[in-house]
Amino acid sequence: MARTKEFDRDEAVRRAMVVFWEQGYEATSTEDLLRAMGIGRQSMYDTFGDKHGLYLEAVRLYQAEYGANLMECLHSKPSPLASIREFLLTIPNGSPKERARGCLSVNATTELAHADPEVAAMLKANVGPEVMTRAVREAQQKGELNPRLDARVTANFLLATIAGLRVSAKAGLPPEALRDIVEFAIAGLKAR
Repeated sequence: MARTKEFDRDEAVRRAMVVFWEQGYEATSTEDLLRAMGIGRQSMYDTFGDKHGLYLEAVRLYQAEYGANLMECLHSKPSPLASIREFLLTIPNGSPKERARGCLSVNATTELAHADPEVAAMLKANVGPEVMTRAVREAQQKGELNPRLDARVTANFLLATIAGLRVSAKAGLPPEALRDIVEFAIAGLKAR
């Protein structure tokens, strides 16, 4: 008779997500994951298939939480532009530990997406562009952003700026320099 799994699957994925986020996929050993999740090797393989399967679930969880955080932040203020600016400023205003670990989606993009079709497909399917495009359109309708800008292209520019900020923060660029980049990007998009 098969043994019943005696661990919280969601909590195990969450703990694995933190390890992958802090160490990266390649630098994370199976032992690191087992220790963080508090489960045995066979339980990991029975539940997730392998390290890669667990990684995909961890990235999926991160994207769901990040997408929810993005939506919440972009609707947190009456001004869409202020919400966009506030979201960008979460990067330089984060703790040194948060800046050093970067963004799991950006880390996955730079580490694996070029060679792993499953990771690449998952990252392309995120909700970020849709949510950011909506926020840009709202800011344009309120006269806060230049109405001549293509909303989709502007949203992609902002998302690329966020990715660049995350990589720069992880590389150690000081928070003041990151804030300057945010202000420069926002100033260039404002309605004239």
